[in-house]
Amino acid sequence: MATNLLLPLLLLALVAGSHAGSIAVYWGQNGNEGTLADTCSTGLYAYVNLAFLTTFGNGQTPVLNLAGHCDPSSGTCTSLSSDIQSCQSQGVKVLLSLGGASGSYSLSSADDAQSVANYLWDNFLGGSSTSRPLGDAVLDGIDFDIEATNGDFFDDLAKDLAQFSSQGKKVYLTAAPQCPYPDAHLNTALQTGIFDYVWIQFYNNPSCEYTSGSIDNLTSAWRTWISSVTATSFFLGLPASPDAAGSGYIPPDVLISQVLPAIKSIGKYGGIMLWNRYYDGINHYSATVKSSV
Repeated sequence: MATNLLLPLLLLALVAGSHAGSIAVYWGQNGNEGTLADTCSTGLYAYVNLAFLTTFGNGQTPVLNLAGHCDPSSGTCTSLSSDIQSCQSQGVKVLLSLGGASGSYSLSSADDAQSVANYLWDNFLGGSSTSRPLGDAVLDGIDFDIEATNGDFFDDLAKDLAQFSSQGKKVYLTAAPQCPYPDAHLNTALQTGIFDYVWIQFYNNPSCEYTSGSIDNLTSAWRTWISSVTATSFFLGLPASPDAAGSGYIPPDVLISQVLPAIKSIGKYGGIMLWNRYYDGINHYSATVKSSV
């Protein structure tokens, strides 16, 4: 009798497990969000995107902007090396996010893309340089949060970065397009089909985000994305509090009862992405929803 009862429970666990997701978060744009090490030690996140490398390409000297956390130009960001290694020792993947909403970045040619890829490899990934802004720690990959250029040659940049995976440690590639498809800045890069995770920004885009009482626009956009882009899995990008974005906030109870069951049933679900750690710390969003993600 006990065995018969156990079987349905095991099957239920398997079904639930097949949809178990992870949480990705952006860290680096608010000096009051706590340290990177503390962020990882919460146990809430599987991926942390360091935001942002705001200037690169077109012959410009790359600039890392981590708000009030440290100053790369005076070398104080190298202190993050031990934090990064602490995160990684707990199984958290740490990536450098390129771009952001307000940056000075563009790529002028395939050669320019290769130059940027080489810079990223030598300064943040498995290469070597005397000027590594974050010290000796080797990041797990590169996130494309490209919002301020036409996206030309970012497909080349993705391919160039992917080739470094052949040199030992895998270089993860992730992207954060806006939910209207196709994304105006990342479409050519995403069409390469080589991105591991795509965390789609379902906020500040009324045409495809959750609106009070309706998940239809969101689920329709999710279907379009997973059928149009090849990636290992897709993440639902959300503001971690009502103050984190202009629109698109989904109350935790609605996320748990309506949105997550719907997109899990559609497929290619990997988890949720939150903007950002500061707002998540205040609103306890990920802590509230984690068991359902």
